[in-house]
Amino acid sequence: MKHSIRRGLLLALAATLTSAAASAEPIRSERGDVPITAPSVESESARVINDKEPVPVAFEQQPPLVPHKTERYQVGLATNECLDCHSKETAREKNATEVSESHYVTREGKQLDALSPRRYFCTQCHVPQLDTDPLIDNVFQPLAAQGR
Repeated sequence: MKHSIRRGLLLALAATLTSAAASAEPIRSERGDVPITAPSVESESARVINDKEPVPVAFEQQPPLVPHKTERYQVGLATNECLDCHSKETAREKNATEVSESHYVTREGKQLDALSPRRYFCTQCHVPQLDTDPLIDNVFQPLAAQGR
């Protein structure tokens, strides 16, 4: 019994290796011809869409997109620079969108006076938009185009 299982596994391995070797098409990488062991070349910096107006959402439950640059903002355990403008205390004065009430609620539904720890790291969900060409063709239609 053990020999037949071992023989079957060896045959499966041999078939896999043979089919992989027979495949003529090389693996394509977004890195181009740069070998994986070579350091990455920093790509040309794309222009961040910086219009200061809220970006329309493309689908239900989408976190709002950030309409300004964020690359130098510090968001960590000790500080969250997003809150310099977007906290309840500063949003109106800075003419910024205030953090949603949902960010002050725990997983269990308890209302907090401060941001819920699970909502503290803004850039996990909220991202700026870049003015770039897409890497691949895309036929996605946002909600606005669907008449919603």
